[in-house]
Amino acid sequence: MALSTNPEELVKEMLGGGRGALARLISLAEGGRINTIELLSGSKALKATPSVIGITGPPGAGKSTLADKLVEKFRARGTKVGVIAIDPSSPFTGGALLGDRVRMGSHSNDEGVFIRSLGSRGSLGGLSRATGDIIRLMSAFGAGCVLVETVGVGQSELDIAGVADTVVVVLVPESGDSIQTMKAGIMEIGDVFVVNKSDRKNAESLAAEISGTLSIRASRGDWSIPVLLTKATSGKGVSELALQIEKHGDFLRKSGFLEEKRFVRTRKDLMDEVKGILGSLAEDTLKDGASGAGIVSAVLEGGVTIPDGATKIAALITKAGK
Repeated sequence: MALSTNPEELVKEMLGGGRGALARLISLAEGGRINTIELLSGSKALKATPSVIGITGPPGAGKSTLADKLVEKFRARGTKVGVIAIDPSSPFTGGALLGDRVRMGSHSNDEGVFIRSLGSRGSLGGLSRATGDIIRLMSAFGAGCVLVETVGVGQSELDIAGVADTVVVVLVPESGDSIQTMKAGIMEIGDVFVVNKSDRKNAESLAAEISGTLSIRASRGDWSIPVLLTKATSGKGVSELALQIEKHGDFLRKSGFLEEKRFVRTRKDLMDEVKGILGSLAEDTLKDGASGAGIVSAVLEGGVTIPDGATKIAALITKAGK
């Protein structure tokens, strides 16, 4: 049976267990052609709150392998898992398709695992703008946990803190020389730190250096940030990592920080939506023949500064909205 092209119908199919419908909706969300909040607004699924775990760190740290092992642990508990791999070179592949068309080791045929690989939309390491939409869709489909793996460089180090409840920073012994430069980035946002490939030289000394750096970082309530040693290829240390992620989730819920994080996230979603609406209105106002076109000419001729011109355009938009 052919999939519907109507987003509302696709939502009904997805909520009924349709993996193909989920895949189609994710493609539409990635292309910016649907508003998931609006689509799911009449469904209880919009209120679902899966644990969102961000996995970040430099390229080559073994993030994908570690994510694969974590999926195995969560599935053993009966939890449905979504994976969003934001990295064109990630072994999580599949383009617009999910389920048995995706190759992720032992999880390729697991009906309880939903995987999507996304490009970073050209921004150096930045999260795809569709990440939040896809988290909502996977949640509505029943995922109790969503793993978001970043490219691991640039803006993603900060972006991941905006979408994840728990941020796992993955480093390798070779990262030691760059710890000082990381302090303003991932060293500031991690809730759990992992030194992967721990069979390599200097793994323990790096773990000690990270612990020392974290000791002078502002505390987050009663949460003591763990620094773990793992070897993802063999699974060593992964059980402890899964346990610490679970403990951090418990800490967030009991302390009230989880509610605070999700309030901030929802506020950001609203701000992004408002910016999108205002941006579209501004474009319409500045079109040839529109009310704001004269302002463009005035700026070009030097009679009006860009800040003043922008203020005038904002006033036109506000007036039109009354």
